[in-house]
Amino acid sequence: MPLTHTRNFRVRYYECDAFGHLNNANYLRYMQETAFDASAAAGYGLDRYAQMGCHWLIRETDIEFLRPVWYGETVEIKTWVMDFFRVRSRRAYESYLAGTDAPVAKALTDWVFVDTKTNLPVTIPQTFAQAFYPEGLPSKFPSREATPESPGPPAGVFRMQRQVTWQDIDNAHHVNNANYLNYVEECGMQVIAAYGWPIQRMLAEGVAILIRRHQIQYLRPAVLDDELVISTWVSDVRRSTAVRHYTIHRVRDNALLTRVHSLGVWVDLASQRPVRIPEQMLADFAPNIAD
Repeated sequence: MPLTHTRNFRVRYYECDAFGHLNNANYLRYMQETAFDASAAAGYGLDRYAQMGCHWLIRETDIEFLRPVWYGETVEIKTWVMDFFRVRSRRAYESYLAGTDAPVAKALTDWVFVDTKTNLPVTIPQTFAQAFYPEGLPSKFPSREATPESPGPPAGVFRMQRQVTWQDIDNAHHVNNANYLNYVEECGMQVIAAYGWPIQRMLAEGVAILIRRHQIQYLRPAVLDDELVISTWVSDVRRSTAVRHYTIHRVRDNALLTRVHSLGVWVDLASQRPVRIPEQMLADFAPNIAD
């Protein structure tokens, strides 16, 4: 059995969004802190990684939100290492309301072990398996689910541009993984406004789009002062759900940095239950929907 670590977080007011829910990006921050603590509990804290001249970078995140979390509630996050390969390792997370068995979210992160000087992947030491699987490695690791490919963007693809600022950067001197969700959230707000459905209109009609799942691939880092272009479009429209795709490119060389697939659910604000996507909204967004 893998070593399991649990940490609690009380939701603070400034961590919530305009709906009063814990903001999606802050789930990722909670997960990162829990992963750091779990690694330290196994004997590999940040100081030890610094001595080794290595660190972990997140390559992929897959998070599913199962129910909203509100200000003042306490989230209990449990995490463990799912597998080890030559340079990569997955970590699983389960989140609950503290003191209950009510699930809040579940997630996976795929980490790459890299040399701090070169930023290139290096082989994970054998001692890691002993530290994180004290009873021994399992005979077989769980299978991996590939991140889905995006359909090609339609003619009405929406784009916004922004510059990486100092507040976006973490100790690794690149944009922190959670901040990419802030980027795409802002792009999502801009695209609905551009197609005639600003948040004020949606609130007036008593509906909102809540994210059920984010699947994120971090392909290259963004650093301070990088100019970024965030592009977005929709596919897989169903009765009350649709997938919004995002790509983040660096302007100076058009390098693809990040891909995000976001499953959105249309909900009635009063009941918090799924509702049919308004027909007028589908008609207005038709140019932004991929075939």
